[in-house]
Amino acid sequence: MFAITFITVALAAYGFAMPTQKRGAGDVIRRCTVPGTAALTFDDGPFVYLYDISKALVAANSTGTFFFNGMNWGCIYSADNAKRAKYAVSKGHQVAAHTWSHVHLNTLNWDQMHDEFWRIEEALMKVTGTYPAYMRPPYGEYNDLVREVARVRGQALALWDFDSGDSLGIGPAERKQRYTNLANSRPSTILALNHETSESTAHDVIPHAITVLKQAGYRLVSVAECLGQPRYQWQGAPGVPDGSWHC
Repeated sequence: MFAITFITVALAAYGFAMPTQKRGAGDVIRRCTVPGTAALTFDDGPFVYLYDISKALVAANSTGTFFFNGMNWGCIYSADNAKRAKYAVSKGHQVAAHTWSHVHLNTLNWDQMHDEFWRIEEALMKVTGTYPAYMRPPYGEYNDLVREVARVRGQALALWDFDSGDSLGIGPAERKQRYTNLANSRPSTILALNHETSESTAHDVIPHAITVLKQAGYRLVSVAECLGQPRYQWQGAPGVPDGSWHC
């Protein structure tokens, strides 16, 4: 009860209402549902390679989804990272939550888990003006408690049905071949995991993935669009940096 009360008070301070239960809140999403769509997703940012990934997507008239941490590869409130996060939204991409510190959620209790959710949600509201409808649990790990916390917060857990392998030590040539094989197999939909912190992902693999998936006839869209659902619970204007913007 304390956690829910805290959420209500904190959201009110930013001009938002308490999340009502959304369709799909607490659900585990493993694949897209809109035929012919492919959602390219990017974890662990905001990071320096976001710009290059975005440019490749925008040049192909496509969008991606960026699952941000608050404090992983740098603090989301730093001038550079806040600029990157706002840039992603301004270019039409979806942003979503990936917890504050990329923690193993299965090891946390109720209040600790709410803190991990809330701190990145607060940062996304301040920096981008968005309150996420989706979150991705680090390492794809979740249990019933994770799902219940997500449900209370009005969010679905977005996993994936294709892993590019960029966090597994797989070289770019093999990752490109994985995308080629995927495009040639032509599943109805694709929900692909990548990491924006990988230079080879940004500069080598993603341009290839965009090309082969587009040639196979896929529309490259956000996670929300590939599910036919809204991107955010709310969206407004980004905030102005102040003394609370720190990690």
